Amino acid sequence: MSDQHQPGESPQSWEEMLRSMLGEGADEVMAEMRERGIDPTALGGAPDPVMMQYALAQVQKMLSAEGTGPVNADVAHDVARQVAVSEGDPSLTGKQAKDATDALGVAELWLDAVTDLPPAGGTRRAWNRSEWVEATLPVWNELAAPVATSVADALATVLRDQLPEGVDDGEAVPGMPAGVLHGLGGSIDPAQMMRRLGSAVFGMQVGQAAGTLSREVFGATDVGLPLLDSPDTVLLPTNVAAFADGLDAPLEEVRQFLAVREAAHARLFTHVPWLRSHLLSIVERYARGITIDLDALEAQVRDIDLADSDALRSALSGGVFGLQNTDEQKAVLLNLETTLALVEGWVDEVSAMAALPHLPHAIPLREMIRRRRAAGGPAEQTFSTLVGLELRPRRSRDAATLFSIVARAQGTEGRDAVWDHPDLLPGTQDLDDPSGYLVRREAAENEHADIDAALKEIFGEGDPDDAADPEK
Repeated sequence: MSDQHQPGESPQSWEEMLRSMLGEGADEVMAEMRERGIDPTALGGAPDPVMMQYALAQVQKMLSAEGTGPVNADVAHDVARQVAVSEGDPSLTGKQAKDATDALGVAELWLDAVTDLPPAGGTRRAWNRSEWVEATLPVWNELAAPVATSVADALATVLRDQLPEGVDDGEAVPGMPAGVLHGLGGSIDPAQMMRRLGSAVFGMQVGQAAGTLSREVFGATDVGLPLLDSPDTVLLPTNVAAFADGLDAPLEEVRQFLAVREAAHARLFTHVPWLRSHLLSIVERYARGITIDLDALEAQVRDIDLADSDALRSALSGGVFGLQNTDEQKAVLLNLETTLALVEGWVDEVSAMAALPHLPHAIPLREMIRRRRAAGGPAEQTFSTLVGLELRPRRSRDAATLFSIVARAQGTEGRDAVWDHPDLLPGTQDLDDPSGYLVRREAAENEHADIDAALKEIFGEGDPDDAADPEK
């Protein structure tokens, strides 16, 4: 690149150097410098040694961070908070918080009438976007970790040959001012440096995704994954109001409908004990099997400035995942999509049944949410770059139809019993033909009963009275 500095070349101005080195993080660093009485834009000429040392410390901190794992949680946190407040994130008023928590309380009463699953039992909360980021970011870091590890290893492989000999002895790194590696506690393995850099860059991507999501979600369960360890129910009044703006339904109805959906999700994740770990383990299994296209990655990063973290983040955002899934990957992906559809389908059906007697706009609101979930948004697309898949319940309508059929035939108890065990969950064939699900399930249960009886007979576990009576 013609406008990039060569190794060891001094930048022309402080601002230019900071933006080259830190990308999006430059504004934060310069803001901190201004708080200390130093304005980088007012400094003429090349940076003096004292100021240079301050900037180098920022890069050294990133490269020397140990124990952060494949995703640099500190970077993810800082970026997510910045993105969350970029369009405004005012503190909630007392009325906003009360309206939200009251709606969640009413939602529980309505749901009691349509499902046997009891309330989640957690605290009802109203959050702004920053609070949502703080509460959910640990799960996003966990979900992204397997892919981050693969990307970091691939990045180290691709960039190792691009670093000049002697880098670990203090020679300048391309795109960074001379001396950037001094102060790291001796020599540093270039591959390890790239992994640390990859961890920080992937932290930026996680933060970008979580921060963007915080501007779109209505609660803690919108994406279909359990993002909280606690059984709390949550609404984000700012996002709810933004969604309601322009709709025909009044804000009060929109808020109440979304509260019912949030409470329904929380009941399901709380009282189906295996569901949370089941969903998260599927995402992890898929992510661990992702392959990185080294040729594509090398093409993306070949000419970028290693000190420009924003450029590196952009490079890692596009086309580095292998295009071909293995048969095992395809099966895991199908399992995930089916389970997400079943979660969304159950919540869709139960929420509609709870809201219909009370909300005049329940039907159009239900359709609006269905379309919104099916289409996805920028945040969901961003998340697909983190774990290589899109969290969209593509077949939620089929799943809702299935739960409706079961409820008509067996009541709410039979509908909710679908979640008794993961082995009993409907599969893709059941979503293809919801009306035949009950017949297939009964046949499967009878087959299992026959197998159990045969095993008991083989191992001598039958009823002693049966053995004593030859007519039985």
